[in-house]
Amino acid sequence: MTRYVVGRVSEFAPGSRKIVNVGGRSIGIFFINGEFFAVQNRCPHAGAPLCQGSLGGIVKSSAPGEYDYARADEFIRCPWHSWEFDLKTGRSWFDPRRLRVKTFETSITAECPEAAAAGGPPDPASSFTVETFAVTIDETFVAVEV
Repeated sequence: MTRYVVGRVSEFAPGSRKIVNVGGRSIGIFFINGEFFAVQNRCPHAGAPLCQGSLGGIVKSSAPGEYDYARADEFIRCPWHSWEFDLKTGRSWFDPRRLRVKTFETSITAECPEAAAAGGPPDPASSFTVETFAVTIDETFVAVEV
């Protein structure tokens, strides 16, 4: 797998998302409840731009008439047909055994991998389509592995 830097941690406000193109794929990066998630920006149902959909949670019931809202903003709803997917696992809410969206591993790094490996930031004319940043001591970066 190849690691791509997709931005500085400080660029992501709580509850935010950023759609990037890495490794020939459109991927949504989400910063939800203190965690980063990355999912393919394509609904497996009809190919909609999934990561443009709304975020929500789930309603749980411990007894009749009792309802609790849980996992706020951890589910993405397809903007075309409202199919919902868990950002953590990629699994569909209504058919988790058979239907899922591709998820990607994310990590926080103090070093920009492309800049370190190449001795500096990548050439803008290269095949990279993501913006990279110079390495600094006081910054950390979000990376996704594709």
